[in-house]
Formats: sequence, C-alpha cells, structure tokens
Amino acid sequence: MKNDSSQTAVVDAQFGAQARAYVTSAVHAQGPDLEAMAALLGSPGDARVLDLGCGGGHVSFMAAPRVREVVAYDLSQQMLDAVAGVARERGLANIITRQGVAEKLPFEDASFDRVLSRYTAHHWADFSAGLREAARVLKPGGQALFVDAIAPGEPATDTFFQGIELLRDRSHVRDYSRAEWEVAIARAGLIPGIVQQFRVRLDLTAWVTRMRTPELNVQAIRALQQSVPAHIARYFDTAEDGSFTIDVVLFEAAKPGARAI
Repeated sequence: MKNDSSQTAVVDAQFGAQARAYVTSAVHAQGPDLEAMAALLGSPGDARVLDLGCGGGHVSFMAAPRVREVVAYDLSQQMLDAVAGVARERGLANIITRQGVAEKLPFEDASFDRVLSRYTAHHWADFSAGLREAARVLKPGGQALFVDAIAPGEPATDTFFQGIELLRDRSHVRDYSRAEWEVAIARAGLIPGIVQQFRVRLDLTAWVTRMRTPELNVQAIRALQQSVPAHIARYFDTAEDGSFTIDVVLFEAAKPGARAI
C-alpha cells in the first residue's frame, strides 16, 4: 500500500483524540518487550535517538535518562503535545518533538545513533518505506530496535487477527509476520540481530476503550471471537470476557559500518 494523505488523515484522526489514553496506558507504559528494549539500548551516553512513531512516549521516557537527546516523532500533533507535557512534568528536558510520517522523515542521512520503534509499524501506509527511512537516518554502525505485534503464521488465524484489529481501529494497516519483518529489515539495508518474542495479554475492555471503538464494532469483535474455530480461540487464549493474548516480537538490527555511540 502506498503512502497517501487518506491513510495519514485516518491515523491522525484516530490517535489525536486518544492521546492522553496512550500516555497513561498500562500496556504501553510497561511490559517485557519494553524492558528488553531498554536492556538492548544499554546506556550509550552521548547518543542521539529517534523514537519513530512515539505514540504515548513510553520509549522516549525510557531512553531519555540514558542518552543525550531523544527526538519523539509522530504523525499526531496532539500525541506529541501530550508527550511533551509529560516530559516537562518528569524533568526530561532532552526530549524534543517533531511531527511527520514514517515514510518520509525530515532528517538528514546518518543523523541518529539509535532508531527505536514500538507498536507503530502496523499503522504505516508503506511498511518497507518506513524501514528504509529508519535505515537512512541511522549512522553507520547504528542500532535499530523494532517492536510490534506479529501476525500468526496460519492463514485463518491471521485473517481473524487482522479483522478484529481493523474493527477496533480503522487506521490499522497490517500486523506483519515474523518472516515478513525479517525480509523487510534485510531489504532496508540493515543487518538483522537479536530477535525476542513475547506473549502479551490484552484486556478487551481497556483495548477498545482506549481507541473509543464504536459499540457496534465491539459487538462484531465479540461475535467473531465466539464463532471462530477452536484452534483460533486457543491460539489467542481468548477468555469469556473477550480478553486475549497476542505475540509481540522485538527485532534488533544494525546499519553496516563502524559502530556508532
């Protein structure tokens, strides 16, 4: 799918009004994937970091005490305003915000030591272009860390997952499989590194409330959950209240060249 203004407008409309909900979201503010990202980031000191698709800013808040500067970058200006407000409250003066799309970053080549991205790539209109841009702005030897939900390998399970994602959030484009991620990272010119996989539990009520999903769509999600074959319900460990578990993967990659800070 090509990057276009219609997808940009949908994403902005979906997330602008929900900015504060994402800043305060427990799922986004914590989790084993965020802890693993912090461990891989380490304490690079003088590094300049791009939080690509920063959302509620939790990656920025994690990275800021460890690095010289974090650029929190997102399509939604309302989301950026919320992140900037929390940064001020926490005394994180080294977080700055920039607005724009992932597929066309307003930064010079090789301008960041690290590029971090968490739970945003499934909204990109052009997945491959976003990864190419991440690679472009990395310095040689720079580190990229990408975290996102991944699509199940089995077709019917994949179709179900994409369906409830779209019902919940009309800005959803696609959750990609682990194999699709690995191929796209390599095609972007990055060297694949460590891969870590997690199971993350989602409370259905919180999941749909955070996005203000229309009640008709919530009912459709519940109807799908209750009508799918048993192997799909088992895969997601779907509970009676609709809460379920997804697979989340952290991909580490590096740009060829001498190691950055």
